[in-house]
Amino acid sequence: MTNKLDDLASHFQHIIAGLGEDPHREGLQNTPLRAAKAMQFLTQGYRQSLEVLVNDAVFESAMDEMVVIQDIELYSMCEHHMLPFIGKCHIAYLPQGKVLGLSKFARIVDMYARRLQIQENLTREIAEAIEMVTGAKGVAVVIEAQHMCMMMRGVEKQNSRMKTSMMLGQFRKSQATRTEFLTLIRDR
Repeated sequence: MTNKLDDLASHFQHIIAGLGEDPHREGLQNTPLRAAKAMQFLTQGYRQSLEVLVNDAVFESAMDEMVVIQDIELYSMCEHHMLPFIGKCHIAYLPQGKVLGLSKFARIVDMYARRLQIQENLTREIAEAIEMVTGAKGVAVVIEAQHMCMMMRGVEKQNSRMKTSMMLGQFRKSQATRTEFLTLIRDR
């Protein structure tokens, strides 16, 4: 791990120098190492697995109605510009004899969010992971986020938000089920 950290720090030092700064000046002396540690943290999802994360926290249950987990904060990094996107994730599933421990939903969101990617893929990955782990009759995921690559550079649109959704199983097949979910998560 240290060798990779040292390599990352060296790259950040080159980036700082490439920007025309002196990486040895007082305020920047430790920046390459701090930036390397931050990047490792922001991409820790690559070093996690769904099986270890869930850790057998799937429990038998007679619950067969919709379960909604709303407003899960997420922080991710756009794979195109390596700038953050920040938002929230709403998840629903229709259990089929099994429910997932509540905190595992946030952990699943974090695991996939802590990788370089686009929001569209993040939405799909979360939905498919929950479907696989729970065997649910249906899974729905909606993510709404603000993208720094659109806010800080390029078109610089400060109030723009992107919304993505993925509907699997009954949420895709049944308009009524989908509408119930979307009504439950609608801005209050």
